[in-house]
Amino acid sequence: MTIVFSLLVFLHIVGAAMIVGYWIATIKEPTIHPRQRDGAFLQLLTGIAMMGLVPFMPNADPNYFKLGIKFAIGVAVAVLAVIGARKVKKGEPVTTGLAHGVGGLALVNIAIATIWN
Repeated sequence: MTIVFSLLVFLHIVGAAMIVGYWIATIKEPTIHPRQRDGAFLQLLTGIAMMGLVPFMPNADPNYFKLGIKFAIGVAVAVLAVIGARKVKKGEPVTTGLAHGVGGLALVNIAIATIWN
């Protein structure tokens, strides 16, 4: 079970890298890349899967309040990324606020994951 959990953590981090990496790469001309949407969905799916494995993990002591906040922010990131990806697909301009909302909220989520005990 530990190997599966570690694999999910790895994929969760890859999803975060997809979101924040594209955000930093396009920070001078903010836009949303379809891979940011994919990264947001990857983070949501792996986060939910990890929460499903917590009861089976030895010595697990999850902070459900923290995880609930992370889930809410993750849903917000996914919704914003979907909106932005649809705008890009239609050829419409993506607002700076929308692009920074996706990257900034993902960065906040990473900070919560790493700093909050």
